[in-house]
Amino acid sequence: APQGGSCCRPGTAQDTGTMTTGHKPQDRYKAVWLIFFMLGLGTLLPWNFFMTAFEYFITRLEGPKNASSVTAKQRGDPQPSAAPTAALPERNTLSGIFNNVMTLCAMLPLLLFTCLNSFLHQRIPQSVRILGSLMAILLLFLVTAIVVKVQMDALPFFVLTMIKIMFINSFGAILQGSLFGLAGLLPASYTAPIMSGQGLAGLFSSVAMICAIASGSELSESAFGYFITACVVILLAILCYLALPRLEFYRYYQQLKLESPGEHETKLDLISKGEEPQAGKEEPVVSAPSSQPTGKSHSIREILKDISVLALSVCFIFTITIGLFPAVTAEVKSSFVGNRTWAKYFSPVSCFLVFNIFDWLGRSLTAVFTWPGKDSRWLPSLVVARLAFVPLLLLCNVQPRHYMSVFFEHDAWYILFMAAFAFSNGYLASLCMCFGPKKVKPAEAETAGAIMAFFLSLGLALGAIFSFLFRAIV
Repeated sequence: APQGGSCCRPGTAQDTGTMTTGHKPQDRYKAVWLIFFMLGLGTLLPWNFFMTAFEYFITRLEGPKNASSVTAKQRGDPQPSAAPTAALPERNTLSGIFNNVMTLCAMLPLLLFTCLNSFLHQRIPQSVRILGSLMAILLLFLVTAIVVKVQMDALPFFVLTMIKIMFINSFGAILQGSLFGLAGLLPASYTAPIMSGQGLAGLFSSVAMICAIASGSELSESAFGYFITACVVILLAILCYLALPRLEFYRYYQQLKLESPGEHETKLDLISKGEEPQAGKEEPVVSAPSSQPTGKSHSIREILKDISVLALSVCFIFTITIGLFPAVTAEVKSSFVGNRTWAKYFSPVSCFLVFNIFDWLGRSLTAVFTWPGKDSRWLPSLVVARLAFVPLLLLCNVQPRHYMSVFFEHDAWYILFMAAFAFSNGYLASLCMCFGPKKVKPAEAETAGAIMAFFLSLGLALGAIFSFLFRAIV
């Protein structure tokens, strides 16, 4: 479990309502764990598939009529296949600014709504935030899939796409923050499946990209498949969330937060210290604060002070990761210039597939191994040590380059660096997200989880900004 042996000790505790006094139910068949894994997958897979269809959006913006029947084939070369013409300056301008505007429209709502969720989660019911966000994202992807088959000029298509990106990331921010807060109500091991599911989402999108290139399918058909698959995954996530209240293990931890504040905090404080509130030991559990804060409740500032090291660590992790991936790493070219097949698959395999495989492995490892601990100085030290990947990856065969020489030209160096870069990202980020809610009093764990999600989003935004700097200095 993510907290290691000290965090996952089976035991008993007094319960209220329909639960038997002194009995803590087990997660039968790991059903709750698997549901959280599916919810993590549903959080990121739709957006990852949206990003995987990047070339489809570019091609539609550059098409002569922007017709729905985009006939460009999947290619290894990421550059658009349509040649610029003097008659279409507006459309070519739109495709040229698409990436930058998309980043802006994605990051600003993500940051804003993750921040709002940290403050407003006590006022809006959890089910409204999670189910409402999932339903909204499902509707947006259904619209996106329909638009694939609809003729539309470049400018309306561009505006509609940016509006969808803003709404997808707004609801995605609320969903992600709410899920990490929900995981804070359960034992520490239930944050890991969310992180692992998110990692698997990236892996699925990489495999889909490679399969689309290998099949030579039309961009519009591949994009339609991406969007419909995203809709199916979101539907499964909705069904999984609806099944949660039926599970005794989940109801047990939900009922803990409904007890009187004094009894609730006393019991959970004893549990978090490893003491026995009743007949045996129990793994530390956490709970959301009540709708009406008590006098003992921490303020946002006090909670932030308690988790500041972990919050800044997760922010720094994603600043470095997004600063380099994919803005720099996707520009690395193979040293085997004569092998056209390998050159075609080099970036999808060596950059995206390798990154997502090792990122997922790093996230998943925290389910069985957690070193260093939440109070260890090794954790922030290892996070800062990831700075070494900046020069290592910049000195690979990034092309074109203007200021720096290539030092690690062989493909093997690049793949090795990418594997270590991705694994450290997944492992250290998952550790920080698991440990964050455990640094505060149990009654404040949901707020701590939401704040950690905000700093994760802040890291993504800062990374997007630094990506321009890192690419410019090569």
